[in-house]
Amino acid sequence: MVHTLDDISLLDRFNNGDQSAFEIIVLKYQDRIYNLCRHMLGNIHDAEEAAQDTFIKAYRNLGKFAPKASLYTWLYRIAVNTCLDYKKKPFFESLFKTSDEGAEYLVEQVSDEPSPERLYESKQTGYALQKSLKQLSPKLSVVIILKEIEGLSYEEVSEVLDISIGTVKSRISRAREELRELMKEIMEQK
Repeated sequence: MVHTLDDISLLDRFNNGDQSAFEIIVLKYQDRIYNLCRHMLGNIHDAEEAAQDTFIKAYRNLGKFAPKASLYTWLYRIAVNTCLDYKKKPFFESLFKTSDEGAEYLVEQVSDEPSPERLYESKQTGYALQKSLKQLSPKLSVVIILKEIEGLSYEEVSEVLDISIGTVKSRISRAREELRELMKEIMEQK
């Protein structure tokens, strides 16, 4: 099965002109990148676009990739930066999209209900977590999403965000503390 090829082999194949190697990379990482984007953006439509943009950017720059870090941490870094750019867009821009024919249409917004794969048992806890994550600063929310939701190690988070492991640990600690407080407030309101 071709999906067992390691990343270095795929990179070599791609750099030698085999475009199908990139398709394998996309298939290998698309779910993880999409889930990261969905957690960061909280909107299925924006997450799909951000994931697609991530792979477009990766395709354009794959020839420049130097495998000092793993391929998936490089892809995660691109995805994180893409999602942060999406968060900077004014809200109304995400309400309207343009069809292939050039006509504008209103995008149906996804509810804030927690996704079924949440690790938390109750919908209330999942909703409180989701709402609290949105209230954290981007620097804190991204480390929590990468570490706790995506399951990256401290070292991988450090590589993705290009910050020291000490900074990662400090931000995660601060993010957990703020999340606890925010979730407590939200749960008390219910």
